[in-house]
Amino acid sequence: MDGCDCIEPLWPTDDLLVKYQYISDFFIALAYFSIPLELIYFVKKSSFFPYRWVLIQFGAFIVLCGATHLINLWTFTTHTKTVAMVMTIAKVSTAVVSCATALMLVHIIPDLLSVKTRELFLKNKAEELDREMGLIRTQEETGRHVRMLTHEIRSTLDRHTILKTTLVELGRTLGLEECALWMPSRSGSSLQLSHTLRHQITVGSSVPINLPVVNQVFSSNRAIIIPHTCPLARIRPLAGRYVPPEVAAVRVPLLHLSNFQINDWPELSAKSFAIMVLMLPSDSARKWHVHELELVEVVADQVAVALSHAAILEESMRARDLLMEQNVALDLARREAEMAIRARNDFLAVMNHEMRTPMNAIIALSSLLLETELTPEQRLMVETVLKSSNLLATLINDVLDLSKLEDGSLELEIKAFNLHAVFKEVMSFIKPIASIKRLSVSVMLAPDLPLSAIGDEKRLMQTILNISGNAVKFTKEGHITLVASVVKADSLREFRTPEFHPVASDDHFYLKVQVKDTGCGISPQDLPHVFTKFAHPQSGGNRGFNGSGLGLAICKRFVSLMGGHIWLDSEGTGRGCTATFIVKLGVCDNTNTYQQQLIPLVWPSSADSNLSGSKALTDGKGSASLKSRYQRSV
Repeated sequence: MDGCDCIEPLWPTDDLLVKYQYISDFFIALAYFSIPLELIYFVKKSSFFPYRWVLIQFGAFIVLCGATHLINLWTFTTHTKTVAMVMTIAKVSTAVVSCATALMLVHIIPDLLSVKTRELFLKNKAEELDREMGLIRTQEETGRHVRMLTHEIRSTLDRHTILKTTLVELGRTLGLEECALWMPSRSGSSLQLSHTLRHQITVGSSVPINLPVVNQVFSSNRAIIIPHTCPLARIRPLAGRYVPPEVAAVRVPLLHLSNFQINDWPELSAKSFAIMVLMLPSDSARKWHVHELELVEVVADQVAVALSHAAILEESMRARDLLMEQNVALDLARREAEMAIRARNDFLAVMNHEMRTPMNAIIALSSLLLETELTPEQRLMVETVLKSSNLLATLINDVLDLSKLEDGSLELEIKAFNLHAVFKEVMSFIKPIASIKRLSVSVMLAPDLPLSAIGDEKRLMQTILNISGNAVKFTKEGHITLVASVVKADSLREFRTPEFHPVASDDHFYLKVQVKDTGCGISPQDLPHVFTKFAHPQSGGNRGFNGSGLGLAICKRFVSLMGGHIWLDSEGTGRGCTATFIVKLGVCDNTNTYQQQLIPLVWPSSADSNLSGSKALTDGKGSASLKSRYQRSV
């Protein structure tokens, strides 16, 4: 049985193959030694690489691999045991280092993968930052456009110029093909086309305000995209278009202006809106971007504010023109009033001269006629004439004084006078009339009342005489008492009122005069009106007395001019009345001058009293000059 030789015979060494292996091992060793040098250079230059020790270990592995190939050069021929030992040590070292490197890479690869994940995360973050930077640049550009548009819009305060400028600037900034503004009609039932950019449709066209697209725009404060076929967007023909344009619309708030009326626009409420329609060019495939719509929204708000400012300016200018017209009319009325005052003063001057002279003659002659022998009927008629003449003279004097008081032409004549003589003369007028009615009249002057004072003697006498005459007039029986005293400094505060503020001083004193009577009195409802001109009692026992209603009104004016205050007190009808007034008089040091002028308190005869009283009622109304500063400085 022939056996099969399954073992390959030994191959004799081929020098050529050994030579190729020798050369290859040399270059492998050279490459292995050069790669670690490159790794060392990389580790030195890379200060942020986190795994330097891994690179060093990997470099040692490569160096050992190169060393084994280098030592292998001596094993192709017969070699010594030393070479075999070195080769063994190199291969063992290479095996150890290679296994350690393989084990280390098992732990390092997940970290490297996480580094890759962080790299992707940072890359995404970088892309997001790039997008945000793009948005910021877009917002800056939008803000620049808004500032430019706002500056152009606010460069004028004419409403129509504002709207036209808005359309032109928006068309230029956004590259619009058309831009239009729909304003609410005066009735509020429709929208009218008021302004367009290209004038492709007649201004004044209208659409109903209750359209769904109109309600959609009104209900949103943002710019929205509307169909190009809706009535608001068909602002030019669509013929020849292959790609329909994209149209946006935004509401423009028409701010409510209180107390302002717009002539050429309707009265707008706070919920009124206009609509701005913006159309991109057709066949351009352009779409509205978010920042463009935001720009449109901001511009719409700016237009609303600019329109409100323009409306306020127009109304202010209209109000200014109206005010100028009113000022011209008021100036004309003032001139006419001044002319009327001058005419009235001229009339009063004529009345003063022409009417007083015959009236004084009638009174004087009637008084003289009463001294003659007359029948009872004749005496009654003459007395009636004298009484009527006195009443008419009093009325004329009161009207003249009231006219001068009201126009400010009446002036007080400030001078030194005998104060006691004033009361003596007043009582000489009142006593005869009171004696006819069987009334008792008494006068009481306080011991500290100065003999002389500084003030308007005639106006003071007229005030006292008027009040005393009223007391005699409205008293049928009883008595009348006149009390004059000086108000003490510590008692001044008791008389202070909102209109009267007496202040004590060494340069002046306050004279208090009270006239008490037991007459018919005054009802409480009539007290607030007694100092009103042309006022007459409406109730009580004095309803039957006639008069002009000017006496107390004039007394109040005189007292006010003399820096004083006047008032009446009464417990009611039938219980009498007390009239009190306080006036400010200057202190006169030269009292000896008036000692020789004092008239004894002896009452004249009734005949003289009638004549003197009549003369007093008509005289003393003449040219008394007022030093207006008296009531401030004295």
